Amino acid sequence: MSLLHPGLEAFIAVIKHTTVHGAAREIGLTQTGVTQRIRALERQLGTTLFTRSRKGMHPTPEGEALYRYCLSARDLEGQLLSFLHNQSDESTVRVNICGPSSMMRSQVIPEATKILDEFHNVTFTFNLNDDESALKQLKSGVAQLAVLTRGEVVNELDSKLLQPCRYILVGPATWKGRSIKDIVKTERIVDFNASDDATFQFLQKFDLFDGCIKERHLANNTDALASLVANGCGYSVLTRRFAEPLIKAKQVINLNEKWELAVDFALAWYPRHEMPPYFARLIKSIK
Repeated sequence: MSLLHPGLEAFIAVIKHTTVHGAAREIGLTQTGVTQRIRALERQLGTTLFTRSRKGMHPTPEGEALYRYCLSARDLEGQLLSFLHNQSDESTVRVNICGPSSMMRSQVIPEATKILDEFHNVTFTFNLNDDESALKQLKSGVAQLAVLTRGEVVNELDSKLLQPCRYILVGPATWKGRSIKDIVKTERIVDFNASDDATFQFLQKFDLFDGCIKERHLANNTDALASLVANGCGYSVLTRRFAEPLIKAKQVINLNEKWELAVDFALAWYPRHEMPPYFARLIKSIK
């Protein structure tokens, strides 16, 4: 059972499948029926909800905003139906949280999962990424919460600052005793991808950037990156929380105990008129 308007059900199905054919098959309508519902919804709202191409149908910014509304409405719908039917457990809800892998692993996931003892109906999707897609996923409605750098938080979002992410410069344990200037001059950096500039920022802060080798090794996975460093392929920055167990295991070393780069991150979400208890508790939990 769904309390959403039939036009919105068709709209959600098209978002999910990116085609009218797939949407029609899911909700048991003809393709013409789905198309008519979408067009009626667009007329009612006075806007275009999809761009259409050979690759399928993709939501416009207005469509993305409507999709976020639909997700919020479904959250509240589950709570309402549970109450009306006197169910002891609320309907299962899924929360998608995305952000940089370092922050997600060291701060977000450990804190977010603490609410599961209180809210058994919550299921998580944790999307660890180190490109610039977190804000895009939040805007499109794929994610309900995103970890963004402070500068990425736009006015339309609600947000809270998290504890600063503290990066340290690490290298393989076999480099112990080498000077940092020699390392920077002769060794390669290991980063997540071409847009990851955390190591560059670190080197700039301590006046080492001009002398470094700019062509880097890239590995878009935290464990793979750390493994490359441990195996002597290069050096990188890791969050202190993530690096500490590796340092303790003597896989990597902190190249300078006195150096640290603090980066401000924020937890961001779209404003909700009615915030479900689990969502409010989740936001409070992540620090």
